[in-house]
Amino acid sequence: MDTFFWREAAPGFHYPPMPAYIIARVQVRDWERYREYTKRTPAAIEKFGGRFIVRGGETITLEGPTEPDRLVIIEFPSLDEAKAFYHSEEYSEAKKFREGAATGQFLAVEGWSG
Repeated sequence: MDTFFWREAAPGFHYPPMPAYIIARVQVRDWERYREYTKRTPAAIEKFGGRFIVRGGETITLEGPTEPDRLVIIEFPSLDEAKAFYHSEEYSEAKKFREGAATGQFLAVEGWSG
């Protein structure tokens, strides 16, 4: 085990879960339909303890491929809760409005508790 990235806990001690993030790079084709999707997602995110860190706004590419139309970062208490949100019935209903309106890449990544 690489101790640079992993710390052994003392017996009986458990580190709190690390936060996790869903990062979405989205190219929007139909803004009207996409807005319906964005109206429906906040309640599902909140249900799983999530909160927006970045929700649209200006994106500037410093290196690499061009920027997406929208970049969204959502923080969750843990990776399990991020995955539970993404696979939830509530989000599945909202996602129907994104389908056909936008394409993108959605990533779930575990954060660092430092």
